[in-house]
Amino acid sequence: MSLKKKLGLGIASAALGISLVGGGTFAYFNDVETTNNTFAAGELDLAVNPTTIIDVSNIKPGDWMNRSFTLKNDGSLDISKVLLTTNFPDTSNEFAKHIRVNFLKNEDKNGLFNPSNVITHKTLYELKTMTPDAVDNLSRLVFNEFLFGEEDGLKSGDSDELHVQFQFVDNGQDQNEFQNASLALTWKFDAKQTAGQSR
Repeated sequence: MSLKKKLGLGIASAALGISLVGGGTFAYFNDVETTNNTFAAGELDLAVNPTTIIDVSNIKPGDWMNRSFTLKNDGSLDISKVLLTTNFPDTSNEFAKHIRVNFLKNEDKNGLFNPSNVITHKTLYELKTMTPDAVDNLSRLVFNEFLFGEEDGLKSGDSDELHVQFQFVDNGQDQNEFQNASLALTWKFDAKQTAGQSR
């Protein structure tokens, strides 16, 4: 056998030996476990009852109208804020300057020592540029609900009772331009989630 053949056979034998040794390193114990995981998002669901807070006709300067409604959290997530947006057609701007919200009070956030008025003496025209929080406790004190009212926000399953007074303001001047005037008011309540947290 020539040297060339011997050398080739030696290299082939060495390669086979190395592959057997290398292949042996993959023989090991094994155990596999599987976990099943779920992500389920919560739901924000704010309900307003009744859905029509006020529907009044034949009013005159000086008239006032008291109404009540409820905000309820029907969702699975707590609500941190409920922002109130006021809207009506621009053609009603002048009339809106004479319709005033004397107060919008959240009875549940209202404590013995702190009237918690969401709105105090604002015309609908002024409110169009504002977004007050309807579930805000203005006192920031919550260690005693009777004295200072409930904490801010609206917990899942909870509800707040609100009272509002509208008034067609009598300004003591000629207001004949508002005879037969009408205003279609939309109040939108925009619920916001609480801040994210470690779960």
